[in-house]
This record gives sequence, C-alpha cells and structure tokens, in this order.
Amino acid sequence: MRKVKPKRLSKGDVIGVIAPASYPANPERIEKGVKYLEQLGYRVEVGTNVGQERGYLAGEDSQRLEDLHSMFKNKHVKAIFCVRGGYGAGRLLDKIDFNLIAKNPKIFVGYSDITVLQLAFYKKTGLVTFAGPMVAVDFVDEISPFTEEIFWKTITSNKKIGRLENPNDEKILAITKGSSMGTLLGGNLALIMSIFGTEFLPDFKNSILLIEDIGEAPYRVDRMFNQLKIAKIFKNIRGMILGDFIDCHEPDPDKKTLTLNEVIADYLQKLNIPVLYNLKHGHIKHNITIPFGVKCKINSTKKFIEITESAVS
Repeated sequence: MRKVKPKRLSKGDVIGVIAPASYPANPERIEKGVKYLEQLGYRVEVGTNVGQERGYLAGEDSQRLEDLHSMFKNKHVKAIFCVRGGYGAGRLLDKIDFNLIAKNPKIFVGYSDITVLQLAFYKKTGLVTFAGPMVAVDFVDEISPFTEEIFWKTITSNKKIGRLENPNDEKILAITKGSSMGTLLGGNLALIMSIFGTEFLPDFKNSILLIEDIGEAPYRVDRMFNQLKIAKIFKNIRGMILGDFIDCHEPDPDKKTLTLNEVIADYLQKLNIPVLYNLKHGHIKHNITIPFGVKCKINSTKKFIEITESAVS
C-alpha cells in the first residue's frame, strides 16, 4: 500500500476541530481546548455542527459527517483534531468520501472510538494518522507536559521519530523474545474488533500491532484475543505492542474470573514474534502519541520500540 504522510504543522496554521463520535458532558471543555491551541499560536476553526447532541452522539450522523468532509475539503485547514471519542465514529464509515480524503491528506488526531476512522483512512487512502490527545479530553485542566512534548514534536517535525520512551523512566517490558520491523497499526482493541470482516479494516500482515483498551472485563479481552487468534492475525503480524489496559478487571468480587495478565499470558506468551507491553499509550494522562502507518522496529530482547521514520512530510 502506498503510504501518504500529511504535511507537518507550523505555527499560524489552521487546526479544524470536529466531534465525529460523542459529545463531552461539559461543552466548556471544548472552549478550553480551543483556547489552549490558540495560545500556542495556531488558528482554530470549529466544525459547524460541533455542539449538536443526539443521545450519546455529537449530533446526527449527517451532521458529524458534514464536519468531517468540510474540514478535509477546506484548503486552509492543515490538521483535524477530534473533540473526544465515546461512540459513533463507526456509523460514518459507509458514508465517508474517501476520494476527498485521498486528495486532501491532512494530520488527523484522536484515539479510542476514533480508531475506526484512522484504520479506515489507512485502508482506503494510505494516510498516516495519529493516536494522540483530543481537544476536550487532554487539552483542558492540568495538561501533561509529557503528552504535550511528544505530540507536538511528532506532528511538527519531519525528522525521524526514533525510540519511544515512557515517562518517569518506566520500563517497557517483554512477554517474548526477538526483534522485528513492520508497519505500525492498531488502536483500541474493541474498536478494531468492531470493524472485523469489513472493507474498512487494513490487512495486518507484516505489521506491528499495537493495542490498548479501557473498561473491558478479562472475559471480554479473552474473547477479542481469541478472535485475533482464530482469524490468524497473530500468525501474520511481525510483532505486537500492548499499551495500557485501564480498568480491565472483573468488577464483581464474587464472580470467578481469570486476571487480565492470565488472559494475556494464555494468548501471547507462546507466540514466535516479539511482544512488548507497558508502553504508556491509551486512555491515560501521560500518553505517547502513536502514528499509524509508519515503519516501526521493536526488540523485545533489548526492550525498545523505535519508529524509524518521520510521520509528517
């Protein structure tokens, strides 16, 4: 597949803000996030329909789709940041004009529910996207300096990204031994599963698969890992990285369960590929921005992850 890198962001550029999934409970968080971006020297254009609500959705599908298309079509907008995740991005997939996106490649940022858009963009257009901070989630209140530094460097510099380092010298750990290189793909595990068997999921063959999740009990993680196994994903990938799995435990103390670590060991410990875990990426405050679609080298013997190219041009 032909890889398409968006142009790097520079001070004074216009950042478009959209809400393709859910809407934040407190709309003031959007205002705070926009103010933060403006204080850094960027201009911000908020989608026409940001602020709409329909149940757990940030407006009708047609409204959220309109903002997505408008931002890619707008020649002045150089990057598109999502307000938050939640639910609803997947409802747009069969309505998206991928030719429009292919003709107007831009920096596209989000995580969680936004995973489905990022994987679909890569599958349909080859666009490199960014699992990184969201406007009404990570750019309000006490913003993590660690998250900020990595994020802005990743989308503003066309130099090789290099090795990923956890905050506070926290170690990256290994489940298996070995080294490999492949295209870095993945995102939220449950969202990957939600588009399995569709035209929007990339072929993970020869990739380094990165996954993270939140609020999934061990039996649900077990179910998703089993699907990856019987779909032969584990046989076709070149390596695997586990980000943070937040609150993935059985909430009922009286219910018999495996632990998350036991589930992980059952499926991953015997794989003949390098598997690393404890990369600080996911639904966490101090979060490493991950570009999907770039070349990545992992070594689980020496316990490092290296992105061997830039993510922007």
